[in-house]
Amino acid sequence: MRDFFSIQAPQNAFYLNLGLETLALRMQRHCANALEVARFLNSHAKVAWVHYPELEGDKYHALAQKYLPNGSCGVLAFAVKGGREASIRFMDKLQLASIVTHVADSKTCLLHPASHTHRQMSDEQLLAAGVSPDLIRLSVGIEDIADILDDLRQALDTL
Repeated sequence: MRDFFSIQAPQNAFYLNLGLETLALRMQRHCANALEVARFLNSHAKVAWVHYPELEGDKYHALAQKYLPNGSCGVLAFAVKGGREASIRFMDKLQLASIVTHVADSKTCLLHPASHTHRQMSDEQLLAAGVSPDLIRLSVGIEDIADILDDLRQALDTL
């Protein structure tokens, strides 16, 4: 504070404190919703793959059970069958979820790195960086799970 004069404004401190009071509840809902979404996507015929550590069969499942007994997170990665173009078409059909670069928001949001944050890279460069061209990163919000699943279902039905 002395060197950089970075001190929080009183109103900002109030908002931060207000948000921290419900953080534990929101994270429980994030994790519970994300697990339901992961299970739904994993069982859907139009989904190529799902990565979520709490999902049985995920390569990190045992570690998540050991180190994260109260839930891992609200973020998962998946891909729809059909590659990059199918991923973009799927995202364009979503109505509840927002396409934004954000994580752990109260609202469900997602991103297709190959056409957004990593759009300057070729498919080969994406793969070298560990980002498949069809990857969709989904940050599951705290909305009613039925609404989230309905939105995903209706978008998948268009593929």
